[in-house]
Amino acid sequence: MTIRAIEHLQLAMPAGREAEARAFYTVLLGIPETPKPPHLAKRGGCWFEDGPLKLHLGVEADFRPARKAHPALLVDDLATLRAKLAAAGCRIVEAEPLEGCRRLFTGDPADSPIKLMQPR
Repeated sequence: MTIRAIEHLQLAMPAGREAEARAFYTVLLGIPETPKPPHLAKRGGCWFEDGPLKLHLGVEADFRPARKAHPALLVDDLATLRAKLAAAGCRIVEAEPLEGCRRLFTGDPADSPIKLMQPR
């Protein structure tokens, strides 16, 4: 038995904040929303997928944003994305240097940490 890949990543979100999540993940990050199956859509949340990138947001009743756990998303133009996020009022925190990568943290509308990385 071999684990081959991560099929998707799920983050928690508070109830009723789907419109904010869509604005962040689709408009700012450029990840298209994909419809949830009807039997799961009634739970709230939203799914964002682009080819092998699958990020799902599920509603958690007693939601608290993660402090350390985060997805790290590879991007092809970190400077442009950084400017876009800053213009939208998103928090930007420079990450410690890592050989071969430029990186930063931002937070989604529920303040869950998101790392953005661009290989040099």
